[in-house]
Parts: sequence; structure tokens; C-alpha cells
Amino acid sequence: MSLRVAVAAPFRGAGTHRMEESAFVVALSLDRNWFSPDQAKRLIDVAVGEGLLARTDGDVEATFPVESIEIPEGFAPDEALLAERSPFERVLDRIVAEGIEKRVAVARINELQGRLGVTIEVAAVVLARREGIDVTEELSAVRGTLPETGEKR
Repeated sequence: MSLRVAVAAPFRGAGTHRMEESAFVVALSLDRNWFSPDQAKRLIDVAVGEGLLARTDGDVEATFPVESIEIPEGFAPDEALLAERSPFERVLDRIVAEGIEKRVAVARINELQGRLGVTIEVAAVVLARREGIDVTEELSAVRGTLPETGEKR
């Protein structure tokens, strides 16, 4: 969730959903002093990979309702946000955020993977969907983990 908060902050401050990439970097590095300019650019790459931002003509645009994100007083994002997470990790995080204990979720995903003969990412999506958890944002990344037609893993 803190990635969403870090991404939402520049947009909330500017009162918009779209801004120049350079303005986004300035907002995170100079205005808020959360990251160096290079780290802020890396955050953009991670957020694009996570589906939270879209790049268009030198601008970045939030793909989620930034006005619904609360920025806690004294919030400072951790540099760990700059590391990309795998599609499996993102789906698992969504499952855990909905109240399923991580070790229980992993055990259920592993059981589904073995029973269905699918990748761990697909098994995680199946579990999430069975639990009524929306993982729409992660689906394109999970599709990217699937083998090409006829290819075996």
C-alpha cells in the first residue's frame, strides 16, 4: 500500500491525475525529500510495472483514484519500494491484505498449483478469485508468466 501512497502524493499535491514526468520527480525528490531524483525515476519504472502509472508523451498518469488515498502525517516511503515485485508476490500481497494469513495463503496456492498443474502465479490468481479478491490489475503481469502455446515449462 505504501507504493500507492508514494505514487499518489505528487498527484494529490498538484490536484491532478496527470503530470509531466519531470514534475513528478521534483515532487518526490525536492518537494517531499523522499527520494533522490534517480530513485524517483526508478519509482516511476516500478509503478508503471505495477500498473499504478502509465507513461504518455513525457507525462505520467495515475491509473487509480489518487483522491481515495490518504497520506498519513509523517509518512516517508521505504526504499524497498524501488524493488520490483514478481506477479506472484503482487497477487499474494493482495490476498494477505484481504485478511488471509500469508502461510495459509501460500499453502493453499501450492495445493492448487499441484492439483491444477498450473504456474504458481496462476494458482495465486485462482485462489484470489475464489476468495472474491479483485486482482484485475495483476492479470496482465500474470499472463506474461505463461508459456507460449505449445511451449512446456
